Amino acid sequence: MSAHPFVLVILDGWGFNPDRFGNAIAQAGTPQIDALTRRWPNTLVAASGEAVGLPRGQQGNSEVGHLTIGAGRVIHQPLSRINRAIADGSFYSNAVLCAAVDATAARGAALHCLGLVSPGGVHSHQDHAIALAELARRRGLDRVFFHAFTDGRDEPPTSAAGFVQTFCDDLQRVGVGRVASLSGRYFAMDRDKRWDRTRRAYEVIAGAGEGVAGDPVAYIESQYALDVTDEFLPPVSILVDGEPIRVQDGDTVVFFNFRPDRARQLSHALVDPDFGAFERSRVPRDLTFVTFTEYERGLPAAVAFPREDVHHTLAEVVSEQGLHQFHVAETEKYAHVTYFINGGRERAFPLEERLLVPSQRVATYDSVPDMSARPVTEAVLDHVRKQADALIIVNFANADMVGHTGDFEATVRAVMCVDECVGRIADAVLRAGGAVLVTADHGNAELKVDHRDGSPLTAHTTSPVPVILCGAGEAPLRDGGGLRDVAPTVLAVMGLPVPAEMTGAPLQRLSQRVLT
Repeated sequence: MSAHPFVLVILDGWGFNPDRFGNAIAQAGTPQIDALTRRWPNTLVAASGEAVGLPRGQQGNSEVGHLTIGAGRVIHQPLSRINRAIADGSFYSNAVLCAAVDATAARGAALHCLGLVSPGGVHSHQDHAIALAELARRRGLDRVFFHAFTDGRDEPPTSAAGFVQTFCDDLQRVGVGRVASLSGRYFAMDRDKRWDRTRRAYEVIAGAGEGVAGDPVAYIESQYALDVTDEFLPPVSILVDGEPIRVQDGDTVVFFNFRPDRARQLSHALVDPDFGAFERSRVPRDLTFVTFTEYERGLPAAVAFPREDVHHTLAEVVSEQGLHQFHVAETEKYAHVTYFINGGRERAFPLEERLLVPSQRVATYDSVPDMSARPVTEAVLDHVRKQADALIIVNFANADMVGHTGDFEATVRAVMCVDECVGRIADAVLRAGGAVLVTADHGNAELKVDHRDGSPLTAHTTSPVPVILCGAGEAPLRDGGGLRDVAPTVLAVMGLPVPAEMTGAPLQRLSQRVLT
């Protein structure tokens, strides 16, 4: 038992931007966090690009941010690994992909490639899809169809028409592959068990379908005329030689998204033998199913780029010391404070308690910018009062999820709510003699308006993020750090050993208080 808890508060999508223009955090006013910043040691750390295992200049994201925070080291991310494989040619000899393509060609079946067609690099990259077409061409397979999801969150809201046109041009250059369906990510990449959305995407990929169009770019542009942006593009089959193309018995499906969380539901609908979340009009049999990365243990899929095992994460070290810990978030970010922050581990460690607070079931979170922040806060305060946890990890989703809507005023309200919640938690923990580290996983809410034309921005940023260390002494924090330094900082304050696998280093100088 510890009477002095350490609380790690992760503000999802809360970057630092000195410019007030388009900055929902600055416009909101954050009196609680501002007071903590004035009172306690603080610094800025890198949360994008090479600092989190991504290519230089690539925006951070929630999965990568939480993985880096928990691991205490830079983990080379799938985007970088797959980019390197394409560049050095090893992609085209990948054993899993080659076996799938060769078997498909041998039985005269078709290859269906699913994923987000976008250069965003958060869930996928359209260059990886083109590499799949090239691999199929090299191995003599020409029945290749792409079921493309449109973005509008990690890229501007009406950018898909250009991306899909480029994609179609690249497929024509390769000489293999046609777009067979389109679906906004709102439908194809839901992760909150809103199965009615997943069903609509499934039906144009493998079911009876709910509509057809003749040309993918023309269809997207027709939706723009109706004020429908990329994220919400209604699923539709694209006619190939006058016919809709859907997954058939014995075909091969390759899901080229590399981030697991938003690929799981559709994957289950396609290949889970016990699937029952919705009624499917057709269920193709004897599919070969390949995913770029491991989406979920137990999912019947071959994995082209298996993840690297991550041992001795923050949660594992705390568990090994025989200390109790509590991880809490609402549905939208629950996987991030469990699976991702624990290094890709599904099961909780011994003495690790988890709580999922349901996210509100709305179409978009600009309608409820407070989301479930207050119930999450109450759960944290309840555990602080119990004085049973050495470590509490909490995520506030608001700045990221509301920021993704592009609604500036709603994002301002989301920031205000989070600020209030952080103030309540910090006050309770400091009164209990504990310590609090406030940080973020990546930027978003600090840049929501395009300087060039005043249009809304919905994507993540490359901004640094704050670290505020409260209740652990007065010594300043060093500059120049990254998210990999968060876990070593937490462990140092808790008086626990920093494992050799953690290449990050504590941000605090000497003479800091150690919790006992």
